[in-house]
Amino acid sequence: MLLFAGVILILLVAVYIFMHGPQFGVLPSGESLQKIQASAHWRDGQFQNLSITPQLTEGASFFRILKKFFFEKGAQRIPPAPLPSKKSDLLHLNPGINRLVWFGHSSYFMQMDGRTFLVDPVFSGNASPLPFTTKSFEGSDIYAVWDLPAIDYLIISHDHWDHLDYKTILQLKPKVKRVITGLGTAAHLASWGYDKNRIEEKDWNEQIVLEEGFIIHTVPARHFSGRGFKRNRSLWLSFVLITPSKNIFIGGDSGYDRHFAEIGNQFGPFNLAILEDGQYNKYWKYIHMNPEETVQAALDLRADKLLPVHWAKFSLSIHSWDEPIIRIKKEAERRNLKLLHPMIGESVDLDRDQAFSSWWERIQ
Repeated sequence: MLLFAGVILILLVAVYIFMHGPQFGVLPSGESLQKIQASAHWRDGQFQNLSITPQLTEGASFFRILKKFFFEKGAQRIPPAPLPSKKSDLLHLNPGINRLVWFGHSSYFMQMDGRTFLVDPVFSGNASPLPFTTKSFEGSDIYAVWDLPAIDYLIISHDHWDHLDYKTILQLKPKVKRVITGLGTAAHLASWGYDKNRIEEKDWNEQIVLEEGFIIHTVPARHFSGRGFKRNRSLWLSFVLITPSKNIFIGGDSGYDRHFAEIGNQFGPFNLAILEDGQYNKYWKYIHMNPEETVQAALDLRADKLLPVHWAKFSLSIHSWDEPIIRIKKEAERRNLKLLHPMIGESVDLDRDQAFSSWWERIQ
């Protein structure tokens, strides 16, 4: 009995030490915490969505979801072969071309009117505190931090592991000039050595004048946050990026709600909307959109083109790995919406129409 109790105690101490590792970041304190507590969206000790947002759909249970994840067969959640890709030379770009390069999931690079932007980069090979879990698909990791040029603006939508990657953020530190993120997330970055003076942490519905001709508006999303057991202590965001020549919607993770139409009415039309399409399920329908809702959100935003992200790198749901792109392509064609579906690493010219192959159909 004493031996059993000793083993349990050792395990509890090990878990405690692990959960306090630097990769988990820290909770906000001091002036940052005061700003959070003054937010109109902070109630009952946490941030709140605009609409009531259960993390699980009514009738769903954690144990039922675990059973489906680990014991039910059917969907091919992992690609049967390496993903195809194209590696663009980002270190020697023509600054006069507006372009986007997608790295899989929700990570992408943009060069807009001579400035560089990097969104939610994950280059470590997994999206979890445990490196042997939630591993990236084979073929999706063709880029590393040293392939990137200097980054004028690093944009972090929220602090989940598949959007805020500890190893990547550490490696990026010398390249990043300025960080834009939500209230509370700056505490993680500061604990990892980022200069607080280089970080802009904002509430919803705030404006940041980056420089002449470049503005970011922070706008709502319908989601949640947290890297450990405590949730919603930092804010999840979407962004409106206005440059001298473009109006871009940068969507973080979000369930469908009225905020898309409200943003479209206030800031649209958009040249491009970048929206999540993947890791959805009926059991958590309030915090992630299904593909048909993503198309509707783009139309609500009054977007000319849609780039679906949040797929083709990690399996965080129980649908087939290619189901998101198959469904959204069908719906976009039905609704007459231009859909961008580049391969990982393929350069997208944002100043012209560009044809893309249905590359996922070749993976067998």
